[in-house]
Amino acid sequence: MNSLFNVSKHIQRHPFHLVDPSPWPFVSSLCAFSCAVSGVMYMHAYIEGSFTLLLSFSFLIISMFVWWRDVIRESTFEGHHTGIVQQGLRYGVILFIISEVLFFFAFFWAFFHSSLAPTIEIGSIWPPRGIHVLNPWEIPFLNTLILLLSGCTVTWCHHSIVSSSRIQAVISLLITIILAIIFTSFQGYEYNMADFRLSDGIYGSTFYMATGFHGFHVLVGTISLTICLLRLFKYELTKQHHFGFESSAWYWHFVDVVWLFLFVSIYWWGGS
Repeated sequence: MNSLFNVSKHIQRHPFHLVDPSPWPFVSSLCAFSCAVSGVMYMHAYIEGSFTLLLSFSFLIISMFVWWRDVIRESTFEGHHTGIVQQGLRYGVILFIISEVLFFFAFFWAFFHSSLAPTIEIGSIWPPRGIHVLNPWEIPFLNTLILLLSGCTVTWCHHSIVSSSRIQAVISLLITIILAIIFTSFQGYEYNMADFRLSDGIYGSTFYMATGFHGFHVLVGTISLTICLLRLFKYELTKQHHFGFESSAWYWHFVDVVWLFLFVSIYWWGGS
């Protein structure tokens, strides 16, 4: 009788998932803090600042990998991601994207604060004297088309997964990842060809902070979509359970929208 009572205590009578204790949230937060500190060190030319930033970022990627691995195991092999759990995860991703919107809002605020009322220290004009701005209709416009096309292909992939068309899902997601890599390569080439740097006054600071952090978000989205592609190859994304890809697609659409605002405000309006 006691054994039956003990067994009944371990029977889950609700659709929610009570996660096991995990060290990865704490480790990831430490790595993110270390990335922020080492990034400031690198920007101020401290000794070994670049090495510390690279090391911190590497540990952050590793902690993200093992954390996502545990979540995938909970969903795929342990079957804990019920409909209620997936709904809660969707709410979490929505809140995360809202926090990212506010994050970029601060960069746009700094840019418009400096460009709408340029101070006398920069000649009371915008762009400041001595800054040779980039032509918005060359690489920036090409990157805009690339990101818009990638938004179409990731939507194509989503519809293919929902309709159980695995081959189209793999092809469309692979195209999305290739376009993301091309975008990052063009942005790196643009940075290398620019005549101004991060230290070149308020224009360089606002330009590289806004576009650089967007490029970082593109990198994170590319990694997330690559993991989704590997999961597609392993038959882990199905018509009923594909939240991992769904969250990555939402994030990618957010990246697309932010770039449109960057192109219109910083490249086109701010550079004219």
